[in-house]
Amino acid sequence: MYQPPHFREDRLEVQHALIKAHPLGLLVTHGSTGLLANPTPFVLDATASPHGTLRAHLSRANPQWRDFDPDQEALVVFQGTETYITPSWYEAKREHGKVVPTWNYAIVQTYGRMRVMDGSDWLLKQITAMTSAQESTRAEPWAVNDAPADFLAAQLKGIVGVEIEITRIEGKWKVSQNRSEADRRGVATGLRTLGDEGARHMADLVDKRGA
Repeated sequence: MYQPPHFREDRLEVQHALIKAHPLGLLVTHGSTGLLANPTPFVLDATASPHGTLRAHLSRANPQWRDFDPDQEALVVFQGTETYITPSWYEAKREHGKVVPTWNYAIVQTYGRMRVMDGSDWLLKQITAMTSAQESTRAEPWAVNDAPADFLAAQLKGIVGVEIEITRIEGKWKVSQNRSEADRRGVATGLRTLGDEGARHMADLVDKRGA
């Protein structure tokens, strides 16, 4: 990933926090037909290895778990908050007009060799962890064992697990750090006028990272 120094984020706890907040990763592998990419929800075990371990499951009908090179790294991309930035928000537009649009974003890329995990106990543990993470904030959370046991057993037969011990991880927070203080203030103010949660989150990042 292209990494200008002012956008680079190397703190593992910050990278992990983005993965947990945005667990739908893009799983990219290389197989006999070339590159394969599928959006896949992951569970991060931060303590299982030095950089953390990712666990997920795929449909058995999905060729990605069969057709991949186990000796090559898999890539999983986790996309955080992203927002278009109009040059109209920059103070520099009023000063000299030499400005262009851009895109702000936070992103984490992870690398490691993928392993297939096909045991029913592993799969049950994985889907339970994934479901619990997403349901925990609900007033009446749904649990895996709410489903009938025979139905659940049949569903488990239709999936296969994958596990990736992260060997490399890169974070990039491109949130207007390369702009002047006046431009950053304009960006944060403009984002907050949009009124949506993603824009507000980006405005907070612009304020925090600019400082």
